[in-house]
Amino acid sequence: MISIKQLPLEAKAAVAAGVIFFSMMLSRSYLAEQLELKTRRWLLRLQMALFANSLMLIGSLHVWRSTVTMFYRSSAASSFCFMPWKIAVLMFLALAHSSFFTLLFLVAEEPYFFSLAAYTCLGAYIILIFFLFALGSVEQAYKFLAGRGAKAGSSNKNSRTAVKPVLAVMLTVGLTVIGLLNASQPPTVNSVEIPVFKLPSTMNNLKVVLLSDIHLGPTVGKTKLAMIVQMVKTLKPDITVIVGDLTDSEAEIIRPAVEPLGELNSPLGTYFVTGNHEYYTSDVGNWFELLKSFNIRPLHNENVKIVSPKSPDDWFCLAGVDDIEADVLRYSGHGMDLKKALRGCSSEHAIVLLAHQPVAAKWALHERPDINLILSGHTHGGQMFPLNAGAYFLNPFFVGLYKVGQNTFVYVSPGTMYFGIPMRLGSRAEITEIILRSP
Repeated sequence: MISIKQLPLEAKAAVAAGVIFFSMMLSRSYLAEQLELKTRRWLLRLQMALFANSLMLIGSLHVWRSTVTMFYRSSAASSFCFMPWKIAVLMFLALAHSSFFTLLFLVAEEPYFFSLAAYTCLGAYIILIFFLFALGSVEQAYKFLAGRGAKAGSSNKNSRTAVKPVLAVMLTVGLTVIGLLNASQPPTVNSVEIPVFKLPSTMNNLKVVLLSDIHLGPTVGKTKLAMIVQMVKTLKPDITVIVGDLTDSEAEIIRPAVEPLGELNSPLGTYFVTGNHEYYTSDVGNWFELLKSFNIRPLHNENVKIVSPKSPDDWFCLAGVDDIEADVLRYSGHGMDLKKALRGCSSEHAIVLLAHQPVAAKWALHERPDINLILSGHTHGGQMFPLNAGAYFLNPFFVGLYKVGQNTFVYVSPGTMYFGIPMRLGSRAEITEIILRSP
């Protein structure tokens, strides 16, 4: 039987990831109700950081071998630039690995430079891994098609071998710069008209501003949020809704960064539902109290009647459900409960539902096909290449407007900011201006 010591480093990292993942499941299943909230919060975040780093170690070994080790036998190893290059690659990998730990130690009113650098390296790391894999696959396909019998000189072989990491690094640097520039721009304002079945004619052209996935935390702070709030105020919405993932930190730590939300003054109210990241903070109760102090009402599996300013007899039902991650984490007192959320909402009036994840939107429509409009987020539009493909295939609704059946629409926001990595490739941050039309 092979011992752990005999396994290659990649296998050891995979084993470590498996052990940490098992401990995460164990904690969720058996320790969730036995540990204090603060202890559970730290344990969950530490486990997630260690799990991510264990998986990343496999990729980091590949990066090191592709960009450093492979040049040891070439003339490049004796050049003046090789040592600085080794140090640069080592620092790059160290920063990428440290990014997940900034959630534990480096969250404040404004982002720390170290956090921004670490998450930028993480984004570049993901892109670099992709291109090293893609170019390696192309290289193997070329060798297969060219035939194993073909032989080439060692110098040509070395030069071809060097092309792959050099090209991968160049593409990574270029796309990283583009992604950073794209994410640094203010969110675009996307105006969408949606017909809502049974919406009273007195509420025709009602304006709803949709925010999602702001992710206040290591790389998004008060300045970014203040910019978003000012853009919302300029739109003068009747209703503002925040469909989850507002934060990645505890309320007490990041409270000063949240203050701009107090300036939202939509006449028919501002509403909030939880996302999966709210439950990762293990601080949902304190977040609810903080948001209420800013006149933002959390819809905790509940609904409100939005009454027409022109006629008190005209109204529609605005409901919100807890994020489905609360069930996975066994978060006490929380979890998606559609029956409770829609209690009192009949098909005689229009129903608008706030549900963070598109999967939850799909489940809701299976149970209550009479829902007229669901507003979601979560996907970030993939946020950045090459994660876009994964987000597309893992969600029943990816981004934008979808029509389901005859009288139902689902709108998925690509996110108003970004999570961690301050980059966007193949997506754009968005503030959505939704105009409700009476049919």
